Amino acid sequence: MRTSDFDYVLPEELIAQEPAVHRTDARMLVVHRATGKLEHRSIRDVGDYLHSGDLLVVNNTRVIKARIYGYKEASGGAIELLLLEPTSQDCWLALCRASRQPKPGTKLSLANGCIEAVVLRQGEAGRIEVRLHCGRPLFDVLEEVGDVPLPPYIRRSEHDEKGEVDAHRYQTVYASQPGAVAAPTAGLHFTPELFAALAEKGVSKAEITLHVGIGTFRPVNVDEVAHHKMDEERYAISTEAAASIRHARVKGGRILAVGSTSVRTLETVMARKGEICAGSGRSDLFIYPPYAFQAVDGMLTNFHLPKSTLIMMVSALAGRELIMEAYAEAVRERYRFYSYGDCMLIL
Repeated sequence: MRTSDFDYVLPEELIAQEPAVHRTDARMLVVHRATGKLEHRSIRDVGDYLHSGDLLVVNNTRVIKARIYGYKEASGGAIELLLLEPTSQDCWLALCRASRQPKPGTKLSLANGCIEAVVLRQGEAGRIEVRLHCGRPLFDVLEEVGDVPLPPYIRRSEHDEKGEVDAHRYQTVYASQPGAVAAPTAGLHFTPELFAALAEKGVSKAEITLHVGIGTFRPVNVDEVAHHKMDEERYAISTEAAASIRHARVKGGRILAVGSTSVRTLETVMARKGEICAGSGRSDLFIYPPYAFQAVDGMLTNFHLPKSTLIMMVSALAGRELIMEAYAEAVRERYRFYSYGDCMLIL
């Protein structure tokens, strides 16, 4: 398939620039794979489509305030780092923005002097490896002095007052495992009250972890879809979560993944192990049509960028033609798109 097969026209004003007033205000386009029927509902109605014994699988990764600013100590040149993932004790891979990429040995002063760093090596595509020193747990310091790494299509000015809103709302209510540089956005619509209502119906929840990396924003720059290479992302499934997923399957319940990251984690483990079992690793699984899903029966997902790996994934689940029809319908009905936007339930 060609990348252009997954293109569509989106008016810029439909890109949500801030979250809805309440998490459960999101509209929900329900896509029925068997019939091709489309329904316009609200995330509050998601329980109408779930049965007792069904299991929601959510990604409990927590977005860290990974964007920090500073300068090169020798030259005073400005520098911006986006911390991507740890490589060893006190060492991180980071995306660097500067007038000149700092060479190994360059010392950096970051976050108003709260963090000192030294460059260990240069990598590809603006990446560097740095050793950090801050005298306190890094995540605690980042929470105080770092910025939320919002997607590039959400526009914020420097010192934007919306930053305080982003710090709270660009995070799921169940986020507990720090390490992501982007939120698993399908989960942003859920509240404890909504989970409680689903539990009353007999719908349970299992938490797994996939730390969303910068690759989620990387465009597909090849003509043939199959030639694209996914970035690796770290995942973990606990013994408890694996048992819940297997139990639901044995009892005939459906596995509904909340977000593409949950889908990718489950499908990765199933492909490697033949069953959902506890463990951790790295996933570079690229799901695009045709793909035979083994782990999930449906998914809740936000609306994705044209020609992205994410719209390719949902097309693999529901069929490209139906997904493109659904997206055209969402545009006509003025749904809100992308991270802070509305959602789609594929069954």
